[in-house]
Amino acid sequence: MNKPVKPALVVVADDDPDDCLMIREAFEDQCADCTLCFVHDGEELMDFLHGQHPDREGQTCPVPDLLLLDLNMPLKDGRQSLQEIKSDPRLQVLPTVIMTTSSDQDDRDFCQQRGANDYIVKPRKYSDLLDVVESLTKQWINKEHD
Repeated sequence: MNKPVKPALVVVADDDPDDCLMIREAFEDQCADCTLCFVHDGEELMDFLHGQHPDREGQTCPVPDLLLLDLNMPLKDGRQSLQEIKSDPRLQVLPTVIMTTSSDQDDRDFCQQRGANDYIVKPRKYSDLLDVVESLTKQWINKEHD
């Protein structure tokens, strides 16, 4: 008898509503086993990861299966959030993929040096985003849920 598959939890930290909508649709098309949770700034992200998100009722959040992290967000940006995540022993195992509009090599280097698992410049076309999500699910989701 097959063991039931636990839906993969993907946290998306991005403040752009259009990007969030496109990411949601791409995951719906490419990853039926994924549950997405959206946060819109770095403070909300860290609250969620520490179980202080209103939807979590004060419970510690299980470490998500994947975090998609935008660099340019209000209150606490993605760079600060990445540093905080990778310095927390409970969270440093969290696969963290930077997904941003910045193609700046300094941003890429900064994120790589601080433990980001990958760095992706947001695609402009939806078909390219579908390819990115398919690749992410193969690399980070499906291997966890085989």
